[in-house]
Amino acid sequence: MAIKRDYYEILGVERSASDEKIKRAFRKLAFQYHPDHNRQDEAAERFKEINEAYEVLSDPERRETYDRFGHVGDGFGKGFEGFDIFRGFGDIFDAFFGGATTATRRGPQRGADLRYNLNITFEQAAFGCEKQIEVRRIENCSQCHGVGSEPGSQPARCPECNGTGQVRRVQRSIFGQFVNTTTCHRCGGEGRIITKPCPQCRGSGKEEKARRIAITVPAGVDDGSQIRLSGEGNAGTRGGSTGNLYVTLSVEEHQFFKRRGDDILYDLPINFAQAALGAEVEVPTVDGPAPLKIPPRTQTGRLFRLKEKGVPHLRGGGRGDQLVMVHVITPEAINEEQRRIFEELAKTLGPTVMPKEEKGLFHRLRDLFEA
Repeated sequence: MAIKRDYYEILGVERSASDEKIKRAFRKLAFQYHPDHNRQDEAAERFKEINEAYEVLSDPERRETYDRFGHVGDGFGKGFEGFDIFRGFGDIFDAFFGGATTATRRGPQRGADLRYNLNITFEQAAFGCEKQIEVRRIENCSQCHGVGSEPGSQPARCPECNGTGQVRRVQRSIFGQFVNTTTCHRCGGEGRIITKPCPQCRGSGKEEKARRIAITVPAGVDDGSQIRLSGEGNAGTRGGSTGNLYVTLSVEEHQFFKRRGDDILYDLPINFAQAALGAEVEVPTVDGPAPLKIPPRTQTGRLFRLKEKGVPHLRGGGRGDQLVMVHVITPEAINEEQRRIFEELAKTLGPTVMPKEEKGLFHRLRDLFEA
């Protein structure tokens, strides 16, 4: 029996990792090993392993159970090293009474959900966009429409179970008479058999197809946001409903802007003269250049707020702000005339005096973001 790897090792995170760190690690690895992007033989198995680890570690209750018991406690009714306790008792019972178990005919089963990682730009996340993606999914066969039989023919009733999907046998033992009900081995519990398989799907009733799907990305989404597309997953079986498609968004970093919630932070470099005398400048925003007045005696680290220049609120009703942090730049090279002016200025300024600040830079930045 193969030994299952530790879920934390699979995602490459420590056991104390936060939910957000686990999510980031999952997104990175899922994108790297997704079969649509990685054609290596082991990629599909690795992708399955990554999804299994994330499903457990992203669920607080399952993660707590896993932290305490490891793979032994992963799943209800599991015993040592994945041994199914209930199945174990069934095996013991079967040894004494010839497999006296209960089988039920299988009903409709919902199709599997699919996941897709989509990269978008900073601006696309802020204002929304329309995207086209291609996914491979399992659909009902286009020729037999999921029946599995050649068009014009129908599945036949299973002669082994007479269409019930179950086989009942009476067995006698020293403990008395027992009725053994098992799933029909010939039809697999379907109650019917395919006598003339569909040439398109070879009797499976399913086929894999690549589909292009249009996605509307709403304004205000952030890195890690997820969009659910109902009914765009794999087809169900035996009349079951279709699964969903979950699109996880990865937002690219911007060259100038940083995002904090719905606010945007921008670092504005200014020179000594602008800081001392004040100036009218233009700063870039996601809407284009915007004017900003720098008052005299501005110090490095001062923050200015541009109202309604941030990211639109995802649920509607306005936008965040843009916070502009001023940074006074010391010139790396000066000419003779500039040197002479600075020397004259230095004589008039006197000794350096540390500015008095009621709050440090970190606290002022935090106050603005929490306002």
